[in-house]
Amino acid sequence: MTTRGRPRTFDPDVALRQALDVFWERGYEGTSMSDLAQAMGIASASIYACFGSKEQLFRQVMALYGSTAGAPPRIALREHSTTREAMHAMLRATADQVTGAETPHYCMLVLAAPTGALENEPVREFLAGLRLGVRATIRDRLARGVADGDVAAPETSLDGIARYYDTVVQGLSVQARDGADRSELEDVITCAMAAWDTLMAASGPARES
Repeated sequence: MTTRGRPRTFDPDVALRQALDVFWERGYEGTSMSDLAQAMGIASASIYACFGSKEQLFRQVMALYGSTAGAPPRIALREHSTTREAMHAMLRATADQVTGAETPHYCMLVLAAPTGALENEPVREFLAGLRLGVRATIRDRLARGVADGDVAAPETSLDGIARYYDTVVQGLSVQARDGADRSELEDVITCAMAAWDTLMAASGPARES
């Protein structure tokens, strides 16, 4: 008769949310396994048994982040009918996220990445891949706008426009971390949307040489 192992005495979903809070507050390199064990209320051995290594836990944390706090900007891109409205809503949702009263003032995709040790290179590459995914999502929305007829820019310019708005998204996070409040970020968004109008006017069919 096989003897079963001791059943878990914690909720993995709750523990994952607690790990998210720690990684968000301290970043990847600033978070130790002892920090995680203390915040999650379980032994390090239980963390390894349930979630794997620190890196594997962080990857699961980022999936949770992407489906919760990180989701509103993507939802804004998808749900607004015109591309301009979608871009504006995406930027505003980002500003709301990075200035929230209950969370650290930065986006984890942008500023939780490790910067030093060589062994953390897989995590850096992982987060860089997620950021590239954000840019690809913006570009896809631009391409949809071209198909719908509300984006006048030629297909060849979409990469540059997507990179520009992705840069604004990342910049909002940096500004918030450095102390900018929601109204100050709104000023940045206003400028970014003025750039949209200029880009469309410069690219539109009515432009004269």
